[in-house]
Formats: sequence, C-alpha cells, structure tokens
Amino acid sequence: MVSEGDLLWAPSAERIAASRLADFQRWLGSERGLTVTSYAELHRWSIEQLDEFWGGFDEWAGIRWSTPYDRVLANREMPGATWFPGGRTSYAEHLLYPLQRVGPEEVAVVAAREDGRLVEVTWRELRTQVASVRNWMVHQGIARGDRVVALLPNGLEALVAMLATASLGAIWASCSPDFGPTAIADRFTQIEPVLLLTVDGYHYGGKQYDITRTVAELRAKLPTLRSTVLVPYLDEAAALPASTPWAELLAVGGTIAFEPMAFDDPLWVLYSSGTTGLPKPILHGHGGMLLEHAKQLALHLDLAPGDRFFWFSTTGWMMWNLLVSGLAVGASIVLYDGNPAFPDQMALWRLAERTGITCMGLGAPFIQACEKAGLRPAEDADLSSIKTVGSTGAPLPPEGFAWVYDSIGNDVMLSSLSGGTDVCTAFVGGAPSLPVRAGVIPASLLGCAVAAYDVDGNEVVDEVGELVITAPMPSMPVGFWGDRDGSRLRASYFEAYPGVWRHGDWVKFAADGSCVIYGRSDATLNRGGVRMGTSEFYRVVESLPDVVDSLVIDTSAQAGEGKLLLFVVVRDGASLEDLTADVLRLTRAELSPRHVPDEVIAVPSVPRTINGKKCEVPVKRVLAGVPLDRAVSPGALADPASMTPFVELRSQWAQR
Repeated sequence: MVSEGDLLWAPSAERIAASRLADFQRWLGSERGLTVTSYAELHRWSIEQLDEFWGGFDEWAGIRWSTPYDRVLANREMPGATWFPGGRTSYAEHLLYPLQRVGPEEVAVVAAREDGRLVEVTWRELRTQVASVRNWMVHQGIARGDRVVALLPNGLEALVAMLATASLGAIWASCSPDFGPTAIADRFTQIEPVLLLTVDGYHYGGKQYDITRTVAELRAKLPTLRSTVLVPYLDEAAALPASTPWAELLAVGGTIAFEPMAFDDPLWVLYSSGTTGLPKPILHGHGGMLLEHAKQLALHLDLAPGDRFFWFSTTGWMMWNLLVSGLAVGASIVLYDGNPAFPDQMALWRLAERTGITCMGLGAPFIQACEKAGLRPAEDADLSSIKTVGSTGAPLPPEGFAWVYDSIGNDVMLSSLSGGTDVCTAFVGGAPSLPVRAGVIPASLLGCAVAAYDVDGNEVVDEVGELVITAPMPSMPVGFWGDRDGSRLRASYFEAYPGVWRHGDWVKFAADGSCVIYGRSDATLNRGGVRMGTSEFYRVVESLPDVVDSLVIDTSAQAGEGKLLLFVVVRDGASLEDLTADVLRLTRAELSPRHVPDEVIAVPSVPRTINGKKCEVPVKRVLAGVPLDRAVSPGALADPASMTPFVELRSQWAQR
C-alpha cells in the first residue's frame, strides 16, 4: 500500500526547461532583473510583491488593454482590493484571439457527446458563430449589464453563447439541463434575466430526458425574460412556444466586436452549492477571470497552442469556466456531454485516445472509481498524448495518485488542485518544476498567499488548521448579486478572521510549502479532542472492496461527545455484518481507537450536491433534528431522495 508522501514522479530537466513556467522565469530575469533558483523562491516573491508579480505576468502573457491601467493594485484591503484601475479589456476577445498566435484553420474546439457525435470547430468558425449570435443579441436589445441565462449541456452552443454574451458586456449564468426545476429557479430568478437559452432535453447514461415541461415552469417564474432561444438536442425538429431556433441566430452573420470592460465589471454569475438556503450568486469580473485563468493554465498546467485541454464538467460547475478559458492560452478545448462511465468506465479514456487530449482533467471521485474497479486504461487505449492529469472536486488519496502512475502513464504530471467556486480557480496545486508525492499537493499557486490558521488566527505549519488566504487575489468575487452593501460577502468569508479570507477547508502545510486537504472544516470529526478531516477517514474505509461509497458523521455537540456514524453503500452481494467487522478493525488500526465508528449503517446512496460533493453538513443537521427543508435545499441535491434514510433515522431516534 502506497504511503502518503511517497515520491511518484519528478520532472526531467528537459521538461522543466521547456515549460512555460521556465520561460516566465527567464523573462523575469531578462526584463525585470529577478533571478530565482526555486519554485518556493518564485512563489514567495509572487505574494510579497503582488504588484510586480501580476504586472509582470500581464506583460509576459501579452494581455491586451484597450485603455491602459493606472497601476496594478490600488488597494490591498480584503474585501475591497482594487486591481488594475482605469484599465479596459475584454475576456471574450482573448478567448477568440488568444494570447499566442494560432492559425485560423486550426481546431479550436472539439465537442463530443456520449451518443458518439463529435464535431471539430476551427478558430475561424468559432469566431463566425460568436459574431452571429452576438449580432442577434444586439438586435434583441441586449446590452451591457443584462443577464443571459442558459440551460445548456457542455457543448459548442454554450461556449458560443457565453462568448457572445461576454463580448457585449452582458452577464452570463448557466445550469446543466439535468438540474431539477427548483434548483434552476433558485439560481436564475435571483438575477432577473432577459434572455434564456435552453435545449429540449439531454442524453445521460444511454437514456433521453425531455425537459420542455421544466422549461415551461421556469419561464413562468422569470417575468423579466424578453426572449427564449431553443437549441435542439433530442430532436432536430424540436419546437418551443414563443422561442427562436438556434439556427436563426447562426444565420445572422456580421462582424465581431468587443465591449471594453473594466477589470471588475461582472462577467458571469457562479452559484454556491445552496445546501443551506438559496445558492449565493457570486459575481466574477472580466479582468480577474482572464488573468487568473491565464496564469493557472499557462504557468501551472503548462498549456499552449498545440495542446488539447479537457476537464470533465457540466455547465453548472466552475471547472467549465476554467476549461473554456483554455482558449485564451491558445489551447484547443475538448468538451464532453454525458455520463463519464457510460457505456463503461473506459468512456473518457477512449475519448482521450480519439481526440488526442494532452491535459486530462477529472474529478477525484472518478479517479477513485476507476481505481476501485481495477481499471488499467493505458492497456486498452492509446493514452500517449496525455502529459498532464488534473484532479479536483475532492481530496485525492495516495492510492489515487499511485493509480494514475500505474495505469495512465509513468511520465505524466499529476496536478491535484484545490480551490473553489468562490474564486473560480485553484489556489493550491502542481507546477511543471515540482515533483509529485502520493496524496500531497505540491504547493500554493503563484500569487496565492495561502496558509493554515489555528482558532486564534495564528499561522501553523505541520498542523491541521483552517485554510485561509491572507492577501488579495484578482479572481476574488467582485460581489454577490443584490448584496449592495457587501454584508453577505463579508459574512461569508471575512467574519472569522477580519481582513483574511476563510475558505472553510481543513489543510496542513509542510515546511516546504506542500499541503494536504482534509475536507470541510465544518464537517470535522472531533473525537475526545482529537480532530480529523473526513478525507482521512474515507481513504481508509473506501479502501475496502465492499464499500462502494461512504459518509461519516460526528454527532458530537458542545454539550458532550456524541456518536460517530458511518453510512455505507455496500457492494452487491456483500454482507453488512462482515463489512462492519472489517471497518471496525481497519479504522482502529489505521486511524485511532477514538475514530472507530459507533455504528455502521447501510444506505442506498450517499447524498451529494449536483456537483458531486458529499453532503456531510446537511446530513449532520438532519440528524440533529433540523427539519429537512431547513437543513438543505432539495434543489442542491443530485438525488433529493438520498436524504430520506437520514430523515427516517432521526424519526426513529425521536421515538425512543
């Protein structure tokens, strides 16, 4: 069994020298007179001299400003940092005309579906489609600041519509069409959109799902809508009352133009998970998204023209926004719509072979599922194009790291990332010059001042603490929609440590700057004063072959120590009694006697958010007696019925 910290990969000197990170360092030496000998030294400079780092990156990358900025950082306070005041730029322009030159007939986008359909679109074709849709929007009176919402799958149409919206200075928001009607309405009604783009339905797991009834319900709840556009998906002849077919938008023609936008002008709205109420509508700015994404993609994922960039996502998750930003650095992007495990768990690996993906981004749960199934994709598909594997969405345990090198390739850079929708990026992850160690995230990303704090607000090393950000990042929210005085934003991130961003994760930093994420801090297991993140627990329990999935809940309260409950999805044919004995033995041996579950309970499924995160806190609230409708918004759940066993268990307790 691999141990945390085991060395799995180190980049060759040739790979380091050829990386874009090395090119940036050489540029700093020649243009700024800055010589650094290690990533740690470069990172330290990047957070101590934020102005110089971001100004230097801006110049090295070639960001285009229609109006030059006055200075890089006018105000460092959080919240309220003021970046690149006076400057005007366009996010959409940089995606359609990348920072590095690409040929107009080269492929910009590959869009694939689980039913086998695949289209390739050149840069010229992409620009033409965006111009047409933009001009149609202009004819409809859509302008700067208007909200455009989309109920679209991860395909070409969503990308084109987002770029057209951004080029106008209008504000984009999207949901995946598999969201339930309540989840969609909870998000879109808050921002009062004027335009809705939707499909008639979608494919998932080999089945078709018609959503026209959902669309009708949604439109009735959106009185500000002036137009609806229908993108046919299930049926090319699909129709929707009082709507315009997508084909009409593409037929408009005309030339492209870009509205010059201030750094903090809103680009899009992303939504929090909404597990405890209405999802927070988080506004991100044109400049922040452009610079932060370009930095992460170029310097950390080493993307450039000639690369093919993929991340499995839907249009309802921030990784879609990061994925499409791959265009800005000249990479081709690969979009995929469908079930990642249909018709089997090789589906995405066959996609990588078919499309020549060079950077393969996945969710940690998907990697773990492949490992648990004993899959060895490189034996059944040609994965030689892959040079980077990305992982996010949950902590990836050491076994997941080892599986990548055993089953995908022994000379790939595995970049395990952690960040959040709130900043629409990662703040810890990998870099082309750093080695990969099992279960360990190599470093904080450049320009990200990340630390662990104890309860008194003191920075700690080699000790688990609250993950905090101590200096402003360009991609921090420009606000929440409707939060005029900023009170909701301050309460969300800055109440615990004034002037410091509290993210809500447990993390432990080592002296070398590497770190391990231990899960949400509000779901910590506190047994007799010994705290443990849930990711440590899952690593041990889910190593058992008969555990398909698991959820651990510590019912401890301030009044005293409660029970440690483990809920498991048991493999078909396995015995819960035998599994329980294995769990008790393994947790005692691998964790501690304090972290042996008091009960092991079988459930049909583990409650997860729409974006796949385990719902530890909502379940804990339900078990504490909080009514279900107050403990979690049903619209936030991938399967609302998954909460039923926990409601029933609480009812049984109440009758005792």
